[in-house]
Amino acid sequence: MRRAIGRLGLLQIDSVNVLVSAHYMPLFSRLGAYDRGTLDTLTIARSKCVFEYWGHEASLLPIELQPLLRWRMDRAREGRGVWSRLEPFASERRAEADALLARIEREGPLAASEIASPKSSKGMWAWSDAKHALEWLFWAGLVASTHRRGSFERVYDLPERVLPRSVLARPTPDPVDARRELVARSAQALGIGTANDLRDYYRLSPADARLSIGQLVEEGVLVPATVRGWQQQAYLHRDARSGRRHRGAVLLSPFDPLVWHRPRTERLFGFRYRLEIYTPAHKREHGYYVLPFLLDGALVARVDLKADRRSGALLVLRTHLEPGAPAETRERLSEGLNSMAMWLGLSDVLI
Repeated sequence: MRRAIGRLGLLQIDSVNVLVSAHYMPLFSRLGAYDRGTLDTLTIARSKCVFEYWGHEASLLPIELQPLLRWRMDRAREGRGVWSRLEPFASERRAEADALLARIEREGPLAASEIASPKSSKGMWAWSDAKHALEWLFWAGLVASTHRRGSFERVYDLPERVLPRSVLARPTPDPVDARRELVARSAQALGIGTANDLRDYYRLSPADARLSIGQLVEEGVLVPATVRGWQQQAYLHRDARSGRRHRGAVLLSPFDPLVWHRPRTERLFGFRYRLEIYTPAHKREHGYYVLPFLLDGALVARVDLKADRRSGALLVLRTHLEPGAPAETRERLSEGLNSMAMWLGLSDVLI
């Protein structure tokens, strides 16, 4: 499990739980029916091997990446690179954030729901002022996430009480060096990609990514390459192995690194994929929570899934086969759905 997380470089976190929380799925797609409790243990253990921070959106990251992301924390302390609602806590509202930080230092771990504060707006993403302050502290690296509760709520504490001392004691690399290492890790995870693919993996700015890619090409870590059918310049990681053909049947989360950057998914597989969670139901083309199905190296189908935990069934709400899907697609997909149901502790698959 640790090796798989290390190869991927991160597991994206998402709050949608209609099937299973997003960060669990990439390991299932690669390792099969592992114990999700083991991953939970890795995230809360005192001797952490993963931690939560902003990687590709909110992510679980290998602990050795923490020093490589301190430049992002430093920018957040200046009010840069954060959501606009958080910027004031780096300047005119800094005293409010400092007061919350002092409270955490005195009282220990704290969640936003434990602070009495009025809502700042209405709607699904309505956050209190305290939540905004806590999120800025988290982005700035002044607090760290101890874990997430069953409600998906993040709990915050001081970094020295969450992260291993050995990691916090490591020297902070120069920001340019740190971003170059992040791009190298992106390239290693992807094997081959365009500048935009490499930039997107850890959500770097185009300018920062261009500088890093140029340096890595000079060092020989990245090799400029041409891919038939791609209009953009490609870059091949020097350690990427070519010529292998993937055999197997795998369901992929919408937030899997293989498919999360939709332009790359379309270039690689000829598979146009969009997440339709925020699309009105009557306008959805494929469904609410749709998983691509990878069969022998090709994306050949997609299924809209829901875990009905009350009835103990995995609901297959819609199935779409891609043009040219092989004759065995339905059979192999059925096997994959049964495996997923067993992994989720569901006793039935209902189509």
